[in-house]
Amino acid sequence: MLWLAVTAAPDALAQATGSNGAAATEFPRAAMGFLNEELPKMESAVTERDRDYFEDAMGRMLDFSQQWGFKSTGNPALTRYTTCTEAVSDFLVVGLCRIIPNGDVCEPRLALRFDSNLKRCRELASGG
Repeated sequence: MLWLAVTAAPDALAQATGSNGAAATEFPRAAMGFLNEELPKMESAVTERDRDYFEDAMGRMLDFSQQWGFKSTGNPALTRYTTCTEAVSDFLVVGLCRIIPNGDVCEPRLALRFDSNLKRCRELASGG
């Protein structure tokens, strides 16, 4: 029985942290740090109709999500922060839809959902 507890402990720790070793409770702050860095760049790209930004930003978003394990590997410890994971996942689509409003993935409620998730993630990051 002790053997099972010892071998299961690293798995439980990995699920409670991102692959960068940070506790899941730090995720909202990390997500807002990422978004605070990217959103001004995205606004500029939308204004300039610069589609190249989105390709580069997609790589950064995938790297960030991989670090925290909420895209491909799944991190159950982040389940309570879905507003933040969705904000990180959706920001590029929202920006692209501002350039190409008739795109296949551009649904009317996406921007509203993004704004709501961003606001809630910001509150979580500030301890609210």
